[in-house]
Amino acid sequence: MASGSNPSQPSPASGSGYVQGSVSAAFVTCPNEKVAKEIARAVVEKRLAACVNLIPQITSIYEWKGKIEEDSEVLMMIKTRSSLVPALTDFVRSVHPYEVAEVIALPVAQGNAPYLHWVHQVTESVSDSSTVLP
Repeated sequence: MASGSNPSQPSPASGSGYVQGSVSAAFVTCPNEKVAKEIARAVVEKRLAACVNLIPQITSIYEWKGKIEEDSEVLMMIKTRSSLVPALTDFVRSVHPYEVAEVIALPVAQGNAPYLHWVHQVTESVSDSSTVLP
């Protein structure tokens, strides 16, 4: 790491102006396509996300209440600003049918700079500290 840099502060990616980690890809599983589409449309309309991809027919195997379960689900891949992940999580939890909704997010270190800037532009009208409920 360069001398004098603060490891807790992300630095712009080389030449792109993109600050590493300022965009996240969040993942949410849903029981079916209808629920996934409803949640996807709502998070885009509320500008909690710039884009949501729906990946159908995934198989999830997990332990729940002491029993191994296997279910067919739809995976949502949500692109958003990292600062909006808490509000996105709160919204998903408020509308999701599962008792414990999966909402996990990974910061994006690199990518197509115009796309990453677009994610910022589309979601910039939402206050970072606000919680958006249904």
